[in-house]
Amino acid sequence: MALDATALNSLGFAKPPSETRVIVAMSGGVDSSVVAAELASQGYDVVGITLQLYDHGAALAKKGACCAGRDIHDARRVAETMGFPHYVLDYENTFRESVIDEFADSYLAGATPVPCIRCNERVKFRDLLATAKDLDADCMATGHYIQRRTGIAGPELHRAADPNRDQSYFLFSTTPEQLDYLRFPLGHLSTKAETRGLAAKHGLSVADKPDSQDICFVPNGDYASVIEKLRPGAADPGEIIDVDGHVLGTHEGVIHYTVGQRRGLGIGGLAEPLYVVKLDVEKRHVIVGPKELLSTRIVPVREINWLGDAPFTSQPEWHLGVKVRSTRPPRDAIVRPISDTEAEVELIVAEEGVSPGQACVFYDTESTRVFGGGWIHRG
Repeated sequence: MALDATALNSLGFAKPPSETRVIVAMSGGVDSSVVAAELASQGYDVVGITLQLYDHGAALAKKGACCAGRDIHDARRVAETMGFPHYVLDYENTFRESVIDEFADSYLAGATPVPCIRCNERVKFRDLLATAKDLDADCMATGHYIQRRTGIAGPELHRAADPNRDQSYFLFSTTPEQLDYLRFPLGHLSTKAETRGLAAKHGLSVADKPDSQDICFVPNGDYASVIEKLRPGAADPGEIIDVDGHVLGTHEGVIHYTVGQRRGLGIGGLAEPLYVVKLDVEKRHVIVGPKELLSTRIVPVREINWLGDAPFTSQPEWHLGVKVRSTRPPRDAIVRPISDTEAEVELIVAEEGVSPGQACVFYDTESTRVFGGGWIHRG
């Protein structure tokens, strides 16, 4: 029987899977491994690519992160099990220049950066995607938990079916052009258990592998030690002061603190709990105050990537849900465009601990659609 030329395969192409080349970005974890295995089992022309993002020797001893040496080995084993080619690309210099350097400099400036977003934006969805096109692939697939749906105006970004695994916060900067080329086969799954079940079905060695937890180049979450290594002298001591300028104690470097922090300040014995409300990098001051000073309603947002159908500046305000931290649910807000890439975001209910360097991600209040977002700046 002849194939219906108008029939689309599971990735949305009007040709058989065997004629559809897919580059799978493989971190060596269970998620991307399942994507590669599922597509290979469906007959797609799969090519797995793993990025070596930092020193291979140091990576071998690193647990709990993606793209370390042992993860490269795991990705290769999955490719061997499923019978598709696998390549490792050295992206160490690119990763350092595009992600790690900005991470260090942002912390030195008193911000709280999210390097995983920059990695997706500048490495995986820019450079690796370009490589996929150079290899004549029809699309690139990843193991992210997010959904790509076809809307009236083209591909749309939607939250994952499993709210506990949704990674939309980390993918807000995906452009419409990138979204047209990307596929996210795990976005429709209801639980992580389904993913592990698929891994077991295919006999993958990573079926029970723990999820990565830390930022890949930050062992055990110790940001300060990494920044000190990257920027010697970054941990210069200074004073902890209250909002009235009274000195309450000393610290061993602004890089050890984030806005909203309460524990580990070393200024106990006070009448009320105090929180970090501001970091003054130039004066090396950690400024603390009562919890109510953390409340923020007006959030300046820059570098906006807008994924709505109508232009961002086509109306004076948008009533959306916004996330100002990856672990928080979307909150009602009014987004007022200043330009195509700038906005003032008014939170209907004040949020605590809104920090420069974090992302502010936009969501439709009546559906799962993601409208993009931007970066929080100082007011």
